[in-house]
Amino acid sequence: MISSQIKFTSVDEYILIFPADLQKLLSDLRKVIREAAPDAEEIISYNMPAYRNYGMLVYFAANKNHIGFYPGSSLVTEVFRKELAEYKTSKGTVRFPLDKPLPIGLIKRIVKFRVNFNLDKHKSKSKKK
Repeated sequence: MISSQIKFTSVDEYILIFPADLQKLLSDLRKVIREAAPDAEEIISYNMPAYRNYGMLVYFAANKNHIGFYPGSSLVTEVFRKELAEYKTSKGTVRFPLDKPLPIGLIKRIVKFRVNFNLDKHKSKSKKK
């Protein structure tokens, strides 16, 4: 859906290339992520919006029929397996169809899970030093 020749420098720039209805969904997703991970740094990585806090948290990208949500770990799709049952998933990937509302509560829980996971990993590394 996106030309591979466009190299994004900000999440705003990424969102603005899409039609208004998709911009709204992407903006809503961005807002949920930022609320769930207020200390996360917002960046462009792999040419898509991404968030990091003690490591990468999540990425997202617009596609023709869905928004790809990438929580970066197959652990997430395992932990949230029941809640994700109605969505197509694969290792570390969730597809939210464009014709359904975003599952805001679920996205928040996944992002908070990733924040805690990264923080626990960071603390564990710090103790070993």
